[in-house]
Amino acid sequence: MSDLKELSERIKEFRDERDWKQFHNPKDVALSLVLEATEVLEHFQWKNQEEIKKYLKTSKSEVGEELADVLYWVLLMCNDLGIDIRQALEMKLKENEKRYPVQKSKGKHTKYDKL
Repeated sequence: MSDLKELSERIKEFRDERDWKQFHNPKDVALSLVLEATEVLEHFQWKNQEEIKKYLKTSKSEVGEELADVLYWVLLMCNDLGIDIRQALEMKLKENEKRYPVQKSKGKHTKYDKL
């Protein structure tokens, strides 16, 4: 079930079977997305690189669950707003390729407008 359309349909069915669409306006879905993203951050807060490496040996599945929650809300929002996430990502990648040409950005963390 790696196809995004299939995943989106499954998420929509899960939501609709529970009659939750009534609660899912764009603002609240976006808010849920941000809240889940902060739960991903909590796993890494206050940890240095070595602590993160050690933590992931025992807690990778928990981080994966939080990332799955983020993906859930992204796909649901795309479904509800009629956004083709594959197409949006492809366009964003092309835009970033122009903003960050390899010869100017390789090995740098500088924002595109400062390159």
